[in-house]
Parts: sequence; structure tokens; C-alpha cells
Amino acid sequence: MRCKAHAKSFAEGTDSYTVALSHLHARKPFRIRTCEKRRCKSSGIRTYKVIGLKIPWNQHLQKKVGVGVSRLPPFSLSTCCPASLKAARKRRALTHLAAEAILEAGELSGRACEVTPSAASQAMHRVYFDHNATTPVDRRVLEAMLPFFADEFGNASSIHSFGQRTRAAVERARESVAALVGARPAEIVFTSGGTESDNQAIFGVVAAAPGRAGAGRKHVITTAIEHHAVLNACQALERRGVEVTYVPVSQQGRVDPEDIRHAIRPETVLITVMHANNELGTLQPIEEIGRIAAEADVYFHSDAVQSAGKLPLDVNRLGVDLLSISGHKLYAPKGVGALYIRKGTRLEPLLYGGHHERDRRPGTENVAGIVGLGKAAELAREELSDGATRVAAQRDRLEQALLEQVPQAWVNGSRDHRTPNTANITFPFVEGEALVIALDLKGLACSTGAACSSGAIEPSHVLTAIGLAPEDARASLRFSLGRDTSEEDVEFALATVPAVVEHLRELSPVYKKPVAAQ
Repeated sequence: MRCKAHAKSFAEGTDSYTVALSHLHARKPFRIRTCEKRRCKSSGIRTYKVIGLKIPWNQHLQKKVGVGVSRLPPFSLSTCCPASLKAARKRRALTHLAAEAILEAGELSGRACEVTPSAASQAMHRVYFDHNATTPVDRRVLEAMLPFFADEFGNASSIHSFGQRTRAAVERARESVAALVGARPAEIVFTSGGTESDNQAIFGVVAAAPGRAGAGRKHVITTAIEHHAVLNACQALERRGVEVTYVPVSQQGRVDPEDIRHAIRPETVLITVMHANNELGTLQPIEEIGRIAAEADVYFHSDAVQSAGKLPLDVNRLGVDLLSISGHKLYAPKGVGALYIRKGTRLEPLLYGGHHERDRRPGTENVAGIVGLGKAAELAREELSDGATRVAAQRDRLEQALLEQVPQAWVNGSRDHRTPNTANITFPFVEGEALVIALDLKGLACSTGAACSSGAIEPSHVLTAIGLAPEDARASLRFSLGRDTSEEDVEFALATVPAVVEHLRELSPVYKKPVAAQ
């Protein structure tokens, strides 16, 4: 027998276990806090209500509830079986997936049960301000992709008509992506996303670079605020004997091109600097660095994952030899991206296999994903100017109002050189991840920084690189707006964030509320 959680569960004599999301805290699994006993008046059956169970931060109820990692809605779990909470009374630490942990607390593992989101969670108005983490697939993109999941299923490498139809779709998408960045179609290589594109560029250039006469070990230049797809790749190169220089940035989050120039050595084979920072939105002086790289005859790669689709891109104007983009940051699906490789660039493949992508990236093409990326690139070109202006106005309004309403808050990074959708704000005396969870409970989704670093113990390397103290870095939130953000969404955020910050500050032992002037 299967029972759904609902308001009358106690009256029916079932054992009900309710997990309170307010007990969730990043990296700190929570244990059973209270065990409340009740006895049903009509049936006399004893029931229990558990408040708080240990659920590891990155474990979730995907199969049962269908929600994302670490962002669970309030939910209830009911079962028709009588249960003992002996484990709960002993404050036993539960270590299995959330659903199994709850069942084990009641010694019901393997019994029939069902988890359902609460009605309040389902009815809550929700606003998404985390577009730098990922974007929803545009409906027009989805429509373009759908035929290639079933009807147009051919392998794009096949020479028969089934394969040639999908090949034609891939090449049309290649043309669209090339047009987005000002490149030639033959210079676009499709990948699985930004991380692969970055790794292909970095490892590929270094592997292909010949040793220079009289030079020492190969040398790479990057910055201290790169995405981990670049930083960790560079650290891997260091373990292989390659020297890497990490150039610092200013308090505004921008690198000085002259610092790049001074870091160049005879053995330098690659400079890799991101176009737009994923946490701050800060733009780097790519054109100036491109000229410096060209003068030194050094290959130049830029991670443009956060700028593609938000700003005009032209690889020739920027002066880059390689440029990475990712589909899911511009309303295409996850799992597809592209790497621009200037004609003549020496590059070793990252993977080995067939002769796909002109021997630069083996593997059967993800046709549906590539078609989606192509359509997203086409839409980005058409809507870029008007969309960027509208989003920037909304971002500025949100930012200014929050600074006015929340005492002692400030904006991080350059406010003059940044993407139009991003605001990174520090709210001192508040734990950032607690604030994210509290806002999520109110219906507002934002983040403390890079989604790829969610759950990390250390404060953001980007925020500490611009001079923030660890406690201030942990008190910072990133609001990243998107194509579908409305004025009502901004109003909702302005009505929600100040109140939640004030509430959390009241709980802080170090916050002193400003005294109003008499």
C-alpha cells in the first residue's frame, strides 16, 4: 500500500516524518533535532514527527522528487507502517540518500512509501536570478532540436541520405556559431561544453608547442580569477613540468595588460585570460592583451563562456587565437559547446578516435545539441542589442535599490566594465549560503558564486583575489538576470532580499544594528 503525505495523515493513524529545510546547512550534515510523539485520538496509534535528519549536502531526492542537488523544497514523507525511532533517540547519524535515511530512522527501509513536494512549495512564486550558472533552454531552441531526437536520427558521418541530412544541420549550426563570434565556419569545433573547450585549448597548444632554442621549460600565463576549468588545467600542467604565472588583478577585478606583457618570457607558449568573469561579470581588456600576445608571437586563448550571447564578440577584433563558449549559458542545452581555433593554430587533440571535426575532436556528433547551440547563437545575434540594454537597466535598478535598503552593503568588481546581467553584492554579517537558502525558501534563486564550486569549504578565489576578507567573501551573493527577467521579478527581489538579510543579521552575534539619528 502506498500513502501520500497530506494534512490528514495523523488522523488516519500513519507515521509522518517531516524534514524541515531550515535545518539544511552547506557542508554541515544535520542530525535529528527533536522527536515529537503523538497519539491519534481515534485509533490510539502512536505517531512520531521528526524535525531534522542528517542529509549530506550533495545528496538529494532526484528520483523521488525530481529536484536539483542541494535545493530541496519542503517535503513530507508518510508511511502506513508503524515505526520505532530508536535510531533517532540515539541521535544516530544517517548516511544514506535522503529517502533511505528517513526510512532507516523509522526502521522502514524497503517498505512502500512515496515522497511528494508540499503544496506550499508547488504554489510558491519563484524567481530565477542565477543565469550565470545556467539558463533555461529557449522554447525556439527546443523546437529546433526536437526532430533530431527521433525523426532525423542519422549519424552525421554517414554518406547516405539519413546521415547527410544531419550533416547539413550540423554545418548550418556551425555557420551560426561562427557568425556569433565573427569567425569562419571551418574554425569552429563542437565540444561538450566550456570545460572541454578550455582544456582542449590549453593542453592542445602546450602539447603542440615546440621547445624554443635556448629556452627552458614551456611557460603559460593566466590570471588569478579564472574559472576552475582553466585554473585546474594550469595546475595539472604544473604537475607535468610546465611553468605557470598567475597574474593578479586589481580591486575592480581587472588585470593590467602591462602585467601580462612583463610576465612573457622566451619560453611562453600560451596566454589564457577569460573575457568575462563568472562571479563578478567583470570584463578583461582582451583587445589590449591580444595585441601584446601578437607582438610576442604567443598564442592567446580566452574563455568567453560568460560573455557569448551577452556582448558582441569578434575574434579578429579581440585578437584571440582560441575562444571557448558553452551552450547552456546562452539558452541552449547542457552538454554542448564550441571552441574557435584560428586557422593555422597548432593544436594537439585532447581525445583520440575517429576523424570527426576535421581530426580535432573525435566522437559521433551530438546533433540535437549542436542544432540547439546553432539556434541559440542565431537568436543571440538577433536579440543581443535590445536584450542587453533592458537587462542592464534591470540589474542597475536592483543593485541601486539593494544598496539603499541594506545598510553597509557594497558592490564587488568594476561597475563600468562588466556584463549587463551580473551584480555581485556583499551583505556583511551574513553567511552567504545561509542567505541563499533563506531566499530560496522565499522563492528567490541566486548564488554565492560559481555553481561548479558549490559546496567548497574555502571562500571564493575570485573575491579573495580582489582583496575581500574571507568573511566578506562568504557574505557575498551573485545576482545574474536573464532574457526572461521581468520588472515584477525585480520588485519581488527588492521586497524579499532586504527583509531576509535583516532577519539573518538579527541572529548574528557580531552585527550591531545602526542607531537612527535623533
